[in-house]
Amino acid sequence: MTTIDTLINARWVIPVNDDNDILENHSLAINNGEVIAILPAETAKREYQAKQTHQLDGHALIPGFINSHTHAAMNLYRGLADDLPLMEWLQEHIWPAEQQHTTQNFVKTGTQLAIAEMLRSGTTCFNDMYFFPDETAKTASEIGIRACVGLIVIDFPTVWASDADEYIHKGLQLHDKLRHQSLITTAFAPHAPYTVSDEPLKKILTLSEELDIPVHMHIHETVGEINDAIDATGKRPLQRLSELGANSPKLIAVHMTQLETDEIESLAIQGCHVIHCPESNQKLASGLCPVQALIDAGINVALGTDGAASNNDLDMLSEMRSAALLGKIASMDAQAINATTALRMATINGAKALGLDAVTGSLEVGKAADITAIQLNSIETQPLYDPVSQIVYAAGREQVTNVWVAGKQQLNNRKLTHLDEEALLSDVAKWQQQISTT
Repeated sequence: MTTIDTLINARWVIPVNDDNDILENHSLAINNGEVIAILPAETAKREYQAKQTHQLDGHALIPGFINSHTHAAMNLYRGLADDLPLMEWLQEHIWPAEQQHTTQNFVKTGTQLAIAEMLRSGTTCFNDMYFFPDETAKTASEIGIRACVGLIVIDFPTVWASDADEYIHKGLQLHDKLRHQSLITTAFAPHAPYTVSDEPLKKILTLSEELDIPVHMHIHETVGEINDAIDATGKRPLQRLSELGANSPKLIAVHMTQLETDEIESLAIQGCHVIHCPESNQKLASGLCPVQALIDAGINVALGTDGAASNNDLDMLSEMRSAALLGKIASMDAQAINATTALRMATINGAKALGLDAVTGSLEVGKAADITAIQLNSIETQPLYDPVSQIVYAAGREQVTNVWVAGKQQLNNRKLTHLDEEALLSDVAKWQQQISTT
């Protein structure tokens, strides 16, 4: 028998591979942080002797979810300014709060809270965009979750930098500092077309090619954004970005609720990725992303929650269900965004957008053991005819029992293994008191 670190025996293994297999009574063999075998459970018991064995008879093992767009530290602003349109919410509430409260310590606690929530929801990787990205990276690394940290750029001064040049300079320093981290990668994160002018964008695009990292940006989020851009430049934002050379396989375009047919065709030709944030788009009344039309055009579409300040959670199970249901209404087709598609959007498609699909996003031999176990033998998910359907349409995040990142267990029977939950909640309460009284 071969000695390995971990053997997980489960009722189902759903690898999210090219064949969309559903493997019954299978096991994952894990060693040195990687999946080394996926095989029938009875065979695994004969071939491997594990330091740790997990018997999950009522569970499905899936790749850990990839939250392809969020603002982790904004968890501390959850519920601060609800039921408002985007620009009023942003300009009159969020930006003033950030100027007053957002510090390095704020980002540390907010990111810890977000990571705790994400791990308890089955997320093993997140793509972030926020101030003090150095603190986000440090916090994610210390806890042990995979993260793509946004090197944020905005034209105007904030708590992080005074102008676009300083944002870019600090971003490059951080990228260089993180380039040997195993769990942390980076992406340029110019906030949006309406907050970043042409010259900084040109610099970012050049550096993106030189460093071979993505560009992560809010684009075509609302009708107002489009109209303001036309008034200011005579062009829709995507046209301007295309003329600057931004539209390429390195572009991670977030929201994209306002798209015309020719823009979809161009995005497909240019190889751009789209991140759909269905619940945030609904809450802010931003619009409907034409997801099925994008997929039909051959565009890679992944899922993100956005920040908890505008969602108000980081629950990828809920996001999958919303994406599937909204996709059917947006296209008036009950077959649009089926359960398998939604699961792929929450896993392998996110990995592709972040350039991490050789590492994570599916359960395959040689990839990182980023794994989520979902209990499906409970009242809420019985009877069960199709485990993928149950995961997307019926399961809740309270059914996520165990999570591993690079083979290390981060959630054990609903308990976080690398975070002190009581201490975290105490820190969050202090921030709540400070924010609510100012």
